[in-house]
This record gives sequence, C-alpha cells and structure tokens, in this order.
Amino acid sequence: MSQETKLPTPRGGRRHANPSRIARMGRRAATLQRPRTLLALLLLLALSCALLLDGYVRGEVFNDKRVRDGAAYDQVSDSVLDSGPIWTSRNGKVQDESVPKKTIVLTFDDGPNPEYTSKVLDILDENDVPGTFFLVGSMAARYPDLVKQTVDQGNEVGIHSFSHVDLSYQSYGRLKRELKQTQLAIAGAAGVTTTLFRAPYSSETDAIDNYSLGVYKKVAKLGYTSVFIDTDSDDWKQPGVKSIVNTATPKSGKGASVLFHDAGGNRDQTLKALPQYIKKMKAKGYTFTTVSGAQAMNQKAKAKTAAKAGTGAKAGAQAGRAHAMPGAREQDLDPTSTAAEQASLHKATGSTLYVGKSLIVATAIAEWTMPVLSVFLAVVGVAVMARFALMLLVARRHYRQRNHPSFSWGPPVTRPVSVIVPAYNEKECIANTVNSLMSGTHPIEVIVVDDGSSDGTAEIVESLGHPNVRVVRQENAGKSAALNNGVRHARYDIVVMMDGDTVFEPDTVAKLVQPFADPEVGAVSGNAKVGNRKTLIGAWQHIEYVMGFNLDRRMYDTLRCMPTIPGAIGAFRRDAVLAAGGMSEDTLAEDTDITIAMHRAGWRVVYEEHARAWTEAPGSFKQLWSQRYRWSYGTMQALWKHRKSLTDTGPSGRFGRVGMPLVVLFQIVTPVFAPLIDVFTVYSMIFVDFKASLLAWLAVLGVQLACAAYAFRLDKEKYRYLLMLPLQQLAYRQMMYLVLIHSCVTALTGGRLRWQKLKRTGEVGTPTAGTGTGR
Repeated sequence: MSQETKLPTPRGGRRHANPSRIARMGRRAATLQRPRTLLALLLLLALSCALLLDGYVRGEVFNDKRVRDGAAYDQVSDSVLDSGPIWTSRNGKVQDESVPKKTIVLTFDDGPNPEYTSKVLDILDENDVPGTFFLVGSMAARYPDLVKQTVDQGNEVGIHSFSHVDLSYQSYGRLKRELKQTQLAIAGAAGVTTTLFRAPYSSETDAIDNYSLGVYKKVAKLGYTSVFIDTDSDDWKQPGVKSIVNTATPKSGKGASVLFHDAGGNRDQTLKALPQYIKKMKAKGYTFTTVSGAQAMNQKAKAKTAAKAGTGAKAGAQAGRAHAMPGAREQDLDPTSTAAEQASLHKATGSTLYVGKSLIVATAIAEWTMPVLSVFLAVVGVAVMARFALMLLVARRHYRQRNHPSFSWGPPVTRPVSVIVPAYNEKECIANTVNSLMSGTHPIEVIVVDDGSSDGTAEIVESLGHPNVRVVRQENAGKSAALNNGVRHARYDIVVMMDGDTVFEPDTVAKLVQPFADPEVGAVSGNAKVGNRKTLIGAWQHIEYVMGFNLDRRMYDTLRCMPTIPGAIGAFRRDAVLAAGGMSEDTLAEDTDITIAMHRAGWRVVYEEHARAWTEAPGSFKQLWSQRYRWSYGTMQALWKHRKSLTDTGPSGRFGRVGMPLVVLFQIVTPVFAPLIDVFTVYSMIFVDFKASLLAWLAVLGVQLACAAYAFRLDKEKYRYLLMLPLQQLAYRQMMYLVLIHSCVTALTGGRLRWQKLKRTGEVGTPTAGTGTGR
C-alpha cells in the first residue's frame, strides 16, 4: 500500500487543533465541569427530596405510630375532666365552653379525602347545615381543592396535626412543626389560617390524661382553641347506619360537639347515616352550627344576660365582636351568619400565604413525579432483567458456536498487518507495549505515532532497537489525528489499533486478524482485560470488563450491532477506514464513531474473544471519573452524529433500529435512572419495609452475581474477584451513574471536552501466551 494515500479532508476544511487551542479547550472544560457536576448532584438531590416529601405527606417518612392508651390521669383536676368541649385561651388563661342546648356542632376528622369529603360536603350543602372539619395537614397538601371547597361552602376548618401522630409522645418542637405545617397547607389551599385545633386520638374531656394535658396547655399558649367532643358517632367502627345515628344523638336535648369522620377508612356507612341524622335532629328542633358559631351563640346569650343585668347591650356587643373575623360588620355578629360561623378563619398573608402555596405546588410535583417514576423504573427494571436473561442465552450460544471444533472464519490469515500505537507521554508504558508486540507470533509492522510527547516517549521506542518499528512524530493534535496519521503510514491492508498503555499476548494479533478471512468482516473487537486488578478499584473494573466483554459484546455480535471496538484492541480493514473518512474528530469516542460508521457502510463487526489485550485501568477515582466521563460523553456524541441511521434502509438502518435503541436504553437511559432505583431501595428500607426491601435488593444482586459468575466462567477467570461485587454495587456503580448523569448534563448544556491524558504507572508488563498479568 502506498504511504501517500490521504484521508479525506474533514468537512469545512477543519485543521487539527494546535497546542494553544487544545490548552484553551482544556481550561474551558475544567471551568465548565464543576458546575455541571454540581447540577447533576442537585438534580439527584431534588428527586430525592421529592421522594421524601411524597413519603412525608403519605405518612411513610418520620411517621410515629405510637398511640398512648390507658395512661394515668391523677394529675388532671376534676374541673378539667368535667369541662366543656371548647377550650379558648384568653389573656393567658384557658376558658372552657359548652355547646348551647338544642345545638349540634358537626365535626369531621382525618380529611380531606378525595372519595368521601366531597360527598360529605354535598350532603351538608343539600341540608343547608355547616360543619367543622379538622384537617390532617398532609392530606390538605395533597388535596387542596377539597380544602378550598370546604371553606368556600361556608364550613369551618381546624388543625388535626400534619401527620396524625399522637402528640403526647412528641417534643415541643415537633408539636409546633405539626401545627405550622398544617397551617401552611391550609393557607396554601384556601388562603386562610385557623385558630381551631383538635388533637389526633382525642375524644371527650374526661379522657384527658397526664400526658395529653401538657399538649393542650402548650397549644393554648400558642393561641389555639382546642376542640373536644361530647358525642362520638363511632362511625369509625362501622357498626351500621342505625347505630351511628342513635349513638350520635345527644340525650335530653343537650347541645353537643359530635364526631364523624370523612376519611381514615371506609366511610360508606357515614355517608348513609349523615343525612338521616341531620333530618332526625332537625325534627327534634336542633340547630346546626360550627365551633365558632357555637361560641357566638354563647356570647350572644351572655350579652343578653349582661343587658338584663344592666351592663348594657353595647358591652354585650363588644363581647360578641371578639369572636368575629377582623373587619366584620355589626350585623355580622348574628351567630347564624357566615362570618360568625367562620370566625376562627383569618385571611392568610405574607410569607404564610406564599410558603403555603409553595408547599402545595411542591406536594403536587412530588405526587405527580413519584408515581410516574415508579412506573418508569418498574419498566426499566423489567427491561434490565430481560436484558440479563437475553445476554445469558445469547452469550451461551455465542460461546458454543465460536468454540466448536468445526468453527472457522475461513482460510488462515497469515499476511503481515500494521499495528498503530498512538502515544502521548507514555514513558511509563511504551516499552512494555512495544516489547509485547515484538514477542508476537504474527508478522507485523509497528507504527508508534508520538502525539507531541514531552517526556521522551519517542526516544524510548527508538532506543529499543526493534526491527519493523517506526516512530512517526507529530505536533499534539489528539488521539484521532494520531490514529489517522498511523493509517496514512500503514503499509498493509489490515490495521490493528491499540493504546499506548496496553500489552498484547504473543498470539493476540494472530487471533485478532483471523475473522478477516470472512470478506464481510470489516472490523474486529478483541478482549480487553484489566492488568492492574490487585487494587480495589482495579478489581471493580476487572468485574466490569469481564461482564462487558463476555456478555454485552457477545450479545451485540450475535445481533450484528456491536457499538464499540475498544481503543485498547481492535482491527480494521484499512480501505474501510479510509472510506469512512478515518477516525473522526467530531466526537470524543472515536472508537464508537468509527464502529458505527463501519456498520452503516455495510461491514460486519465481530468479537474475537481469544485475542486478549492487557490494559492499565485508571488507578484513582479522579482518573476513573475523567476517563468514563469522556467515554460517556463521546458515546452520546457518536449516537447523535449517526442518528439518521434510525430512518436509513439496509445495514445502516439495521444498526439504527436495533443497535442504537439497545445502546440508548441500556447504556444511557437505564444507568441515568438507576440511582433512583437505589434511592427508592434505601427509602423503602428506612421508611417502609426493611426486610422486604433488603430481600428484593439481595435478589437483584443474586441475578447480577449469577451473570458475573457465568461471564467469569466463559473467560476462565478466577471467581475470587466476585467477592468484590456487593461492594461494587454500593460504591463503584454509584460513581458510574453520577458520571453518566454528569455527561448527560454536559450534552444537554452544549459543553465540549478534549481528549484527556490519564496518569500511567507502567505496572502492566508483557504477558505470556494464554496467562496474562495480574491473575
């Protein structure tokens, strides 16, 4: 082949980057990487917060299920036990009130509920009676429309805590948060705040014990009116409609604060009993009002008594005005007016209103996001499991076919080939690389392209004195330019490309080029192995490499859509590379780019498992992040560059509609969302069901372990490294996810990276045939 054969000029006449330009790109990349990393982490944090918020409003997070029962009440005075159901704090003192005779205060606990609350409101509206609804803050945040409907309809709302916990077990700080958060939810939903409070699991005043008394005293100091009950309908027991109606009926014409429920369980009996109860009590001459309405009735009665005693109606009116909403007119003091019946409600303003609206919006986002993500992750999980099954089946078929005694690519390929080694500051490794090639059994020429090294890499190669080894020097222009330069100088029709830190076994080249006996084969991927696997990070990458090459590549080879020939070991027909335009500088993953281009040109790309190369994997997390960041970003660039293959016909369309979806789904989409699976798992372990979640995680780990063990068996690797797999799943895999998310953010924000040089140690030496280094 003529050395003067030229590669096509890149589109637009673009030249190779000079050193100063590369330096500028490097500085820009370094400047842009940090905020993009932060953005990726913030995105994951935001989704985690959404999960926690969704769990919090659903009662899964920080939910204290303890309920105090049978506590002593010896420290509770008889006056408290015999007091009325309405406790109001005035001037630092708690005053109790009872519901006036022949008056019913309908109270509803535990709502709002999307199934029952609206039906209860319809019943109240149809019968023209108001009610007082004590809302659970988490439910109010989830169903703000029901809260607004309740208030707009003329009913009263109060606080029933945010998460429906027994407040007698909670600290004063938790108590204030429960009140404040519920207040915010009501403000965000209906634009009002309330002064009414009813503790979860409370009932009549004679049930107050030594622990709950302290709660009511603290609530009173905060300015809230505590509301108890006189009569419990027991609808929560579902005793039957008739029993609910009879149990809720006060005796001897007494007034009562009556408890019903519009949430917290099946309330079908409540819905049937409520209209019957209202009609029954009206027939008995009862009046229905709210808590504030009952207070207004009491104040009006006191005003009349005071007037008869000679203190004057003016004083009585002033007393009644204390319960009206700010700005209420004199005529609104009528206990039956809406203003009186909603006197506990005040217009929300300032930060309370805006923070409340933010809570509603955040809850809505969490409510919408989590189910969608759950379904999506379930689909992804099923796809991943299906992929594992497919890989195992296809890998077994591929292995048995390629290792069958009768299998052959065709006549043995014995003609010389060119080996191209791009090198940039590889003084630690280059001697081992060249020496390994010279110990090979196949006739080769070696072309070391020195890409502007400043550490004497070229001089080291020349000092070795090997025949058939040439050094081609060029100014620093990047790996793609170095490989293209090597292709220009290659004498033979098959070119093998490898990295400057990689070593071959003696028979690697001979085995790598045998598939070219098939005229349809245009490129061959070898089997890259980690040489420095003695360290923890090296062992993790070793597991990844073995699984990737023995399962993924076998599957892609069988489906004829292999996306990448690794830069560490690959072989190409020189003419095919030239026809594809050479190693493109359009992407950072020039190996993926050229592989896809070969597919689109109609060439077959295959995997030769017996051609092994030993490479030095990154030795630190920083170097690993840098390498995988470039790989991930470059793969996205290559896929985007070749996106038209999706609509092409022929071989190009085959890759576009088979290979590209597989790569996008399993190398981009699935890993991007995989951290959420881990977040969901941790969340479930902490807040939902630890045992079930742990068993599910162990089951998935078991599947991965089985796949890894099978891959190790196919590659005849030692199983001891699989002991690192659980830790790899907990640490290494998370880092790879973040790298991919970082790459996605970079791609979406239009960033560009340069080819990055990793620090090498040269610890991967020349292996012997069939054994390798570091086993």
